[in-house]
Amino acid sequence: MASNAKNVGILAMEIYFPPTCVQQEALEAHDGVSRGKYTIGLGQDCMSFCTEVEDVISMSLTAVTSLLEKYKIDPKQIGRLEVGSESVIDKSKSIKTFLMQAFEETGNTDIEGVDSTNACYGGTAALFNCVNWVESCSWDGRYGLVVCTDNATKRLIALLNCHYTIFWTNSFHMCPRISDTEIFTLSRFEQFSGVKVYAEGPARPTGGAAAIAMLIGPDAPIAFESKLRGSHMSHAYDFYKPNLASEYPVVDGKLSQTCYLMALDSCYKRFCERFEILEGRPFSMSDAEYFVFHSPYNKLVQKSFARLYFNDFLKSTRGNLLLANHGRPPNLISSFVDEVAREKLTPFSALSGDESFQSRDLEKVTQQVAKHLYDAKVQPTTLIPKQVGNMYTASLYAAFVSLVHNKHTSLVGKRVVMFSYGSGLTATMFSFQLRHCRHPFSLSNIATVMNVSGKLKSRHEFAPEKFVETLKLMEHRYGAKDFVTSKDTSVLAPGTYYLTEVDSMYRRFYAKKSEDITKNPTNAL
Repeated sequence: MASNAKNVGILAMEIYFPPTCVQQEALEAHDGVSRGKYTIGLGQDCMSFCTEVEDVISMSLTAVTSLLEKYKIDPKQIGRLEVGSESVIDKSKSIKTFLMQAFEETGNTDIEGVDSTNACYGGTAALFNCVNWVESCSWDGRYGLVVCTDNATKRLIALLNCHYTIFWTNSFHMCPRISDTEIFTLSRFEQFSGVKVYAEGPARPTGGAAAIAMLIGPDAPIAFESKLRGSHMSHAYDFYKPNLASEYPVVDGKLSQTCYLMALDSCYKRFCERFEILEGRPFSMSDAEYFVFHSPYNKLVQKSFARLYFNDFLKSTRGNLLLANHGRPPNLISSFVDEVAREKLTPFSALSGDESFQSRDLEKVTQQVAKHLYDAKVQPTTLIPKQVGNMYTASLYAAFVSLVHNKHTSLVGKRVVMFSYGSGLTATMFSFQLRHCRHPFSLSNIATVMNVSGKLKSRHEFAPEKFVETLKLMEHRYGAKDFVTSKDTSVLAPGTYYLTEVDSMYRRFYAKKSEDITKNPTNAL
């Protein structure tokens, strides 16, 4: 028997991103690319990144402890802890077990849950697990806690199994085809491309880093519409990390975008079908106040919303044709796509699905006709993804945090549609209903606690040269042992966790920057 919990969802949120960042405009100049390639072409403004003293564990510890402290949650009240991440620190030991240090101090070791991993979708899987637990007969009345955390750094990206192999570096290099079973080493890469392994390139500005913690329970201000959900899962090699000795991915950029949009189409279709079954009428984009997308880069978010607009156009056009054939009036959904837009989109209505994914003309027109709606329904969600970058599992929820930050005073009673995507591939479209709740679990207090503006303003900008130098050190340290970090916490805020050492047995040690650094500079874990 299911629990009696109602309006299960997100009670509280906290976000942490590194205080170190680099401006995308400065990266353009440093990389020698055309002005606007990253800022306009990708739609990105700035990018946060981890230095040697921060990683996914330290960020997660900071987000979790900050949430518990600011909302005055007794660690003993947590009954389930789920983590979503694709930034593997250990192939056996979960990130969740590292976070247990924050609970063991109070004697709470009775906490279910582990990590969920599938590219950028792991955070959504973790969230669903916690929500399902609270809604189930297994729920013991305590809170669930979800953490989405990733450090999305990128270097060299190879496209395998195609006529040519393309590498994302300072420029594109065409290399002879590699057999499906051949291991393409970095030395062979340098042989064919003439580019060294530390070359910066177009993949690098799509990085980012963050951790988001979410408290899950009943009577939530951000309530799940649990029956309103559509998923799409399939097998694809669009983005993957087959080299376990490296943190860097292999990416087929064009295929990855096509997979994302194809999954979006499929999820939206199933989401609309569920809505019609539950509500007895068709769903259109007018039935949601805001749309939040997984955000590898902002330009893809623009394309995604335009794609939904085109789907609504096709749905209304085909539906109204059937109604006309039966002598019935057109469906109300048709009024959402105005006549000017309809006229511009009609020439593309006969395209097949594959043709529509490849049509640059359709992409351009749909973005033009949907721009006024994008500005109203999506733009308020884009602040953090544009400022911090691609945070992998945290990306979708950072976009939602942006919405709460920007619109918390007017969200009550509104539906928000979420689209989660993870390469490989996994995707789900789901929705929240925003509700009025009392302090401390109110939308206004969530916005206050997260203090997005304050965190963005307090960041420290690094020159691109310093950024590249930092990434080189991180590459050298990846998978390494027996080293001590600089323990430089000068840019970290009090209460932030940081890495101090990895010993000869690969064991990682962390400390917390004291609130009063004059008395006690660190609290070691």
